Amino acid sequence: MTKKIAISVPDDVAERLAEESNVSAFITDSVRQRMAGERTRRALRQVGFQLTDEGLAEAGRQLDEAQAKITPELRSKAAALLGAASRGRMTIRD
Repeated sequence: MTKKIAISVPDDVAERLAEESNVSAFITDSVRQRMAGERTRRALRQVGFQLTDEGLAEAGRQLDEAQAKITPELRSKAAALLGAASRGRMTIRD
């Protein structure tokens, strides 16, 4: 079941939404991603993790730094290793 709603957004958001062929699907996907993140944070808090805005921001910065270090060559090697592992042809080396 779906429900039609009207929303107001800032100009920059409206410009971004104008690029989408299906705004409803884009917004639905975005909100569902946000809901999943909220569920994850709630679950982490329930098992004892102390999440703060500052800690989440720092974790985001660290993730960005780590992702920036992934070169095309490293990505290609990782894909090859994953493919070999999924086919059961990977050997373990020291």
